[in-house]
Amino acid sequence: MKCAPAPDPARMSHGIPPYSDGMRIGLLGGSFNPPHEAHRAISLFAMKRLRLDRIWWLVSPGNPLKDNGTLHTLRERVSAAKKIAHHPRIDISCLETVIGTRYTADTISYLRRRCPGARFVWIMGADNLAQFSRWERWQNIASMVPIAVVDRPPDSFRALASTAAQTLMPYRIDERNAGSLASRRAPAWTFLTGLKSNLSSTGLRNPDGSWKGTGAR
Repeated sequence: MKCAPAPDPARMSHGIPPYSDGMRIGLLGGSFNPPHEAHRAISLFAMKRLRLDRIWWLVSPGNPLKDNGTLHTLRERVSAAKKIAHHPRIDISCLETVIGTRYTADTISYLRRRCPGARFVWIMGADNLAQFSRWERWQNIASMVPIAVVDRPPDSFRALASTAAQTLMPYRIDERNAGSLASRRAPAWTFLTGLKSNLSSTGLRNPDGSWKGTGAR
């Protein structure tokens, strides 16, 4: 059974992607300003290590913890994300714009209500784990959905020493068992190592906010 569509078909196209009950879905949220090959690499890496069926890129209206003054339009970011992802099992979604939220806790809560048959895993980089305790209702997030943290040197030590990591340490599972994460009841998380990429959206933006190599402002 597929997830019930939103009332407006035009909005649905950027809301909840099609899915089937029991499907294991990784959620990769962010502003994607710009999207880049590391987003794709993280997605394929997580898909394999976590044994996921699909990855949904949740392109946010804006990060509440960042200065959004250089944020490109949602249309530009979604268009670029589709070109970068270019994979049959990666879906691009504007869900947070559709439902009118900027907080991950609200997004996950919504998805759990609307798609109770899906098995979601939240995917984040080690740099995000390092500041996870600053996220709105971060402990609620950890209680709602398993979390996979992808190592991003040189943030490893800072991430694992962070308030959130130390608080959640009793619920950490060995990465050798990462393939079972989607089937586990939250709180549960794992730290995945082995993916090496120095790319970041910040590093791909010029001082004026344009994207390097594209001229897009």
